[in-house]
Amino acid sequence: MNELPVYKKRLGLFRNPKVLKEIRELNPATHHQRIVQLIVGYEFPFDVTRALELALFHTFSSPSISSLLARTGQFERYGQKRYDDTSLLISRFMQDGIESPTGNRAVEHINHIHSHYNIANEDFLFVLSTFITYPINWINKFGWRKLSLHEELAFFNFFIAVGGKMEIKNLPVTMDQLLKFVEEYEAKHLEFKESNKKIADSTVQVVAHWFPKILTPLIKPAFSTLIPDKLRKAFGYKLPGFLFSSTLKGLLLLRKIPLRWITFKPYPTLIENTMYRNYPNGIPEIEETGPKGVIGGDK
Repeated sequence: MNELPVYKKRLGLFRNPKVLKEIRELNPATHHQRIVQLIVGYEFPFDVTRALELALFHTFSSPSISSLLARTGQFERYGQKRYDDTSLLISRFMQDGIESPTGNRAVEHINHIHSHYNIANEDFLFVLSTFITYPINWINKFGWRKLSLHEELAFFNFFIAVGGKMEIKNLPVTMDQLLKFVEEYEAKHLEFKESNKKIADSTVQVVAHWFPKILTPLIKPAFSTLIPDKLRKAFGYKLPGFLFSSTLKGLLLLRKIPLRWITFKPYPTLIENTMYRNYPNGIPEIEETGPKGVIGGDK
């Protein structure tokens, strides 16, 4: 965010309206990168993080994706590292922008990692689609305000630009085209497979370790509550009881009321002031993230 406005909270607690003012003044076609920086760094850091976690979870419902992940064994053996590395790489180009030196390095490193595996173009596009739709849907439901169409378009344009950097083919040019692709992809691919459940369960275990043991039994039902029925079927999960589901969603809805005026997250929220459990001694270099045997420049 060098040479761009850096905002401060009012009285150390209250939101700064200048952030939203700047967003509204920017063009989502030409300034989508800055709009995403402001959404992630100031307006919705918690919400975007939670949404991207569920977005990745969603991708495990595709057997072609989950079977690859199951074969590598990364989630079972190095679940927290896999989570942190993915978060760091995505956060880096969202925070710094894909045209920045560090953002470009992050995308190049993602491409380097992916080059070791045989991944279909439609799988790449499916994963990319979740990074667009999940933040938009989560914020519009649980965020302290809804996104404007202006902001939704910026999110779409930003990640389509990321897809271009990743050399993904047949990128949609409108949101409607993207949603049509997702509908067709899921109708073709989403079905229950043991590999889906295996990777989903491994992810649940990673998140469960973030909480006291007494809360561990609640983590899987929480995931089940927050995903659509088609994903529950693909994972072999069951919808929790009405009391649990309604309580969890109710708490998320209540949370947004005070957040209309105040925020407890750092201003701005950055990689540098975020804690990564696998890296308690500091943030690694971009090229140091990723699966063993794949990191760095060795193929």
